[in-house]
Amino acid sequence: WSIQENSITYSLFVCLQPPPGHSFILETDTMGQLPARPSRVHVVLECICSRGQLLEEMLCFLHHPDNRDQSSCLLRTLCTDSYLDLEKVSCCVQHLLTSAWLLLPESQHCQLTVLPSSQTCKFQLTGISEVNVCTEMKFGVERS
Repeated sequence: WSIQENSITYSLFVCLQPPPGHSFILETDTMGQLPARPSRVHVVLECICSRGQLLEEMLCFLHHPDNRDQSSCLLRTLCTDSYLDLEKVSCCVQHLLTSAWLLLPESQHCQLTVLPSSQTCKFQLTGISEVNVCTEMKFGVERS
């Protein structure tokens, strides 16, 4: 975080977790090493048949074709060609954030403005106090 005249800026790192029945695989170079540049994140279906039995009504996307539509919707929403798309993730988070903001009592006194950004989620809160609060959310995944 940083403070300037009448502005506070926060930078947050958000570690994305794959939903049940999916896994994230970081793309490696030809030598099998993670590249120095940000790598692409492949989203793959995984078998959860044994976990599904433990959690009862959870069916495996990989082995139960009826559930693939639900998985496909997720992949279309957040991925491009089965790779996690940070622009789509950012857009989804911005939409969720603005929808949730309207339900909070603070929305009556402060204004939430989504700031332009392609692979992060930036927004600004302005209110009565004349202090602007800016937040940037950066997204990533854990190396496995």
